[in-house]
Amino acid sequence: MLLLPWNAFAQETEEKFKPYGQPIIKIFTNYHSTFSNGEASRVFEIQRAYLGYQTNLSEKISGRLILDVGDPDFGNFQMTAYLKNAFVQYDDGKLVAKIGMIGLHQYKLQESQWGGRYLYKSFMDEHKFGPSADLGAFVGYQFHDMVSADITIANGDGYKSIQSDTTLKYSLGVTLKPISGLVFRPSYDYMGQDAVQQTLALYLGYSSKIVDVGAEYNYQWNHKMVQDENLTGLSFYGSYDAKHFRAFGRYDNLSSPHIAGDADPWNYGQDGQLFIAGLEFHPVKGLIVTPNYQAWIPSDGSPVANSIYLSLEIKF
Repeated sequence: MLLLPWNAFAQETEEKFKPYGQPIIKIFTNYHSTFSNGEASRVFEIQRAYLGYQTNLSEKISGRLILDVGDPDFGNFQMTAYLKNAFVQYDDGKLVAKIGMIGLHQYKLQESQWGGRYLYKSFMDEHKFGPSADLGAFVGYQFHDMVSADITIANGDGYKSIQSDTTLKYSLGVTLKPISGLVFRPSYDYMGQDAVQQTLALYLGYSSKIVDVGAEYNYQWNHKMVQDENLTGLSFYGSYDAKHFRAFGRYDNLSSPHIAGDADPWNYGQDGQLFIAGLEFHPVKGLIVTPNYQAWIPSDGSPVANSIYLSLEIKF
């Protein structure tokens, strides 16, 4: 008689939630023509293929496994697979904690606002201010609808170069949402012992049903833990959702200072400006087709690279 009510309660609890999962398949591909210094090159490219699976074990506990397959040396089509995500997560609506190979939170907000990861990486990811995923642990807490904070401790080497050493990367971020649609996020990370690499990132964005705009300022001291090799980065992007398409644009600027005794900035060959503009179409669910223009203007006076792209994102 005592067991009957217990069994009935256990069955009722089990019926409330049934574990489920779903595959993750996403492909970034394009055809583009690049014109520079009077010469033209044309190529089909598969930038990335994400293959994985996500499972929800309970209402609060889930896990994810994703392989990132890409061409590490552009143009050679020698595809290499990396373990991009492999973590377990707890989420009760306020507290979020995850451990394993995790995506780093510093990129999540910018990438979601930019909405064009299949076109071009977010600024800090593109210019190696830090890896987009790493082995580590993340804890975030929603204190109020307008305030949340998070802490990340990670190896610092990224998902492509997993090493075991005593140098860890510590990150702290705060996300503020003072009014509907407006987001401000400052974040800071610290890694190293002698030439300590530190990164300050400030992000401001606004989203509505038809307009998205974002701006970020990034400064990194001792890039890759090399003394005095600092970097400054600015990125601005915006989009307008019309009835049948989305129009977007983006501008980036990467710069570096002079080091004593050098005639040029230390990163002169990599510094420059980026322009992107295009139209995004969604002909069917799971497919994005985007004709777009991209231009890279090097700071060292090298020829400007003008590119016309037809970019696609395919997901199942």
